[in-house]
Amino acid sequence: MSKNIKQISRVTRSKSDAKAIYNKMSRWYDVLAGQFEKKFRDAGLQKLNVRDHEKVLELGFGTGHCILALAQSVGNSAKVYGIDISEGMLDITRAKVEKVGIAGRIKLICSDAVKLPFEADFFDAIFMSFTLELFDTAEIPIVLHECQRVLRNDGRICVVSLSKNRRATLIMNLYEWAHKKLPKYIDCRPIFVQKALEDAGFQIQEVTDMSMWGLPIEIVLANKGSNT
Repeated sequence: MSKNIKQISRVTRSKSDAKAIYNKMSRWYDVLAGQFEKKFRDAGLQKLNVRDHEKVLELGFGTGHCILALAQSVGNSAKVYGIDISEGMLDITRAKVEKVGIAGRIKLICSDAVKLPFEADFFDAIFMSFTLELFDTAEIPIVLHECQRVLRNDGRICVVSLSKNRRATLIMNLYEWAHKKLPKYIDCRPIFVQKALEDAGFQIQEVTDMSMWGLPIEIVLANKGSNT
């Protein structure tokens, strides 16, 4: 993956900066980005195809749209777990969960996904939407290996992310320039999604390419590899 690492922009803001920014952004996130991301989140959820009784984890649950959808998919007898680094996002999501009366079926944790607080072989499925590209380059394989660890042998993962797997365009170049100039506020950047999953030992099942404002989006479904 060394060649790809050199081509991916770094995430230079600190974790404390990230927490502070997303705490401030949490009240306005649905207005700023939530609706623009919806069709891509929904496409990822459809691809993951969570079923009754499955135990599911979402990394970077944000303001809770996918957490609620996942809870509906697994039914009343299963539980959905969520990890997010921002207390503000957690508070917004918890309020939504309590409003619809399903707090007992959802466990929300404020934590960093580089070390997941779960035992091995715990989950049937993992979902990430516009989250993996927020981690610095060296942390991406760490997060994905943690996902491998907590997934069951027949488990699966779906990642929705900005993608660098296409030829650079003017829009992408401008976006990456803004990422470098304003790393605290534009902290996500395109990454090699499929390659990162393959390098972590996942077996790719489906890949869908989409576009948002001219920026390439990759939606990748993969199974836990048998070699890990």
